[in-house]
Amino acid sequence: MEVRKKVLVVDDEVKIVDIIKAYLEKFEYDVVVAFNGKDALDIFEKETPSLVILDLMLPDLSGQEVCKILRKKSRVPIIMLTAKVSESDIINGLNIGADGYILKPFSPNELMARVTALLRRTETEVIPLSNIITFNNNNLTIDVIKYEVRKAGKTINLTPKEYKILSTLAKYSTKLFTREELISIVFDDYYDGFDRAIDTHIKNLRQKIENDSKKPIYILTVHGVGYRFGGNLNEI
Repeated sequence: MEVRKKVLVVDDEVKIVDIIKAYLEKFEYDVVVAFNGKDALDIFEKETPSLVILDLMLPDLSGQEVCKILRKKSRVPIIMLTAKVSESDIINGLNIGADGYILKPFSPNELMARVTALLRRTETEVIPLSNIITFNNNNLTIDVIKYEVRKAGKTINLTPKEYKILSTLAKYSTKLFTREELISIVFDDYYDGFDRAIDTHIKNLRQKIENDSKKPIYILTVHGVGYRFGGNLNEI
């Protein structure tokens, strides 16, 4: 018997929670709910959901604060709900670890499509034959079991988006990726944001893993096309 996936819904508006809960249950997900950030963190620890739908504006901790805390302990997919529409708000949310945004008012069917896409991607992520892959004489290490990246032996704190970009480029080191391809891999299938969001993640990633972000050796730009990986593989 297939185990039903559990989704945590966090929003202080009871009507919105009820609508999302009804649609999730229609699609055969188990649902747990919270109406503020502190309860959301407590419930997350007890229930270990497969995905979190998180409102940006909560009465105690903000959705961004909750997202930051969750990202320190888990790579669970997080979809943010927000009435804010500025590009800077969205990019900031993506930088702290959100996997996607839904703007209020939203279509419940669109939300379900994004939930399905994110969970499917989580299940089907490609894992290389080696659990640990290293580059440039162990200067950069990717542990694909622990989802850890180390530079010169020191653990680097990457957001899930940054990790996804790096691990994708590293796994397919001979491939040149266009921005559109990276968007389709890193974001959900229904992402309708900005191409520049990829550039923002690349910039942040370079600052963390490169010795000189202006002269990168790992994440290389192919002008007018996209990005490719430049590290020299040394498998353990």
